[in-house]
Amino acid sequence: MKVRASHCRRVIVLGILTATLSYLSTSAEATLRTVAIGTQQRVTNRPANPNGAVFVAEYHHIRSGKNDMFRSADNFRRDLEQFYAMGFRPVLASEYLANRINIPSGALPLVMTFDDAVPSQLQLTPTGQPTPDCAIGIWQDFARRHPDFPVRATLFVLPDSMWGPKRDVKRKIDLLKRLGCELENHTITHPKLKKLTDDKVMEELGKAEDRLASNGQSGPHSLALPYGISPKNANILKGFDWHGNRITFTGVFLVGANPAPSPNSPKFNRYRVPRIMAISGPYGIDFWLKKLSQGQVKPYVQP
Repeated sequence: MKVRASHCRRVIVLGILTATLSYLSTSAEATLRTVAIGTQQRVTNRPANPNGAVFVAEYHHIRSGKNDMFRSADNFRRDLEQFYAMGFRPVLASEYLANRINIPSGALPLVMTFDDAVPSQLQLTPTGQPTPDCAIGIWQDFARRHPDFPVRATLFVLPDSMWGPKRDVKRKIDLLKRLGCELENHTITHPKLKKLTDDKVMEELGKAEDRLASNGQSGPHSLALPYGISPKNANILKGFDWHGNRITFTGVFLVGANPAPSPNSPKFNRYRVPRIMAISGPYGIDFWLKKLSQGQVKPYVQP
């Protein structure tokens, strides 16, 4: 059977047109997908305010207890939900101090700090994963459901007693490093520095720096003052010589009781950074989150 040449030409042309339209459709779809992926909505509708206040939360024990050093696991879970819903996103203390706040537009920076390296902050299962009711385990579970709220904690540690049994310390440090956390100075024995001589203050701080370095945490570090109390000679906090090395701190954190100034603010003093304790009472985290929701705090908002 003979097929006319003109008919063949029409079939070929139609095939080319169909293929071209299919390519254009696929290309357009890919372009739309690229635009959709590349377009990031603001986390909140708050106007940009890089000069606003920064929330620096302060946690200790993540379990039930009778005083302000304890925050139950359920309350910690509730804190994470509330932070996320209000538009907070985590940054490290080092990032805040260096004014390198890299969070999405419209988000509010949140510095999550944990003092004393107590066991309820980090425990491991036999397979090396955080247990579900320790602070890191709770946060890791939350981050699986909210990948834009990763585990980025600043832990002010007592380096001779980190999270319980010493046999697990290396695995815990390695895990924290993989997650993107940082370990910082909180002295060796948690003394009231104001009661010590200058030499003893330098010993507390210098030995802690040595221990951090021996665990692979090179400085300079930030420092959380035990009980929020400065030494009599506050100039020590700005640097001192220790066994042939110069010890300096990128910042010094207090205990309580209000949001911290933006690193862009003229009120910012890196050697006196206030924190908000994770408590339900006056001037605790619940108090300040309520103030924020009522418009009585002007927070830092990422442009």
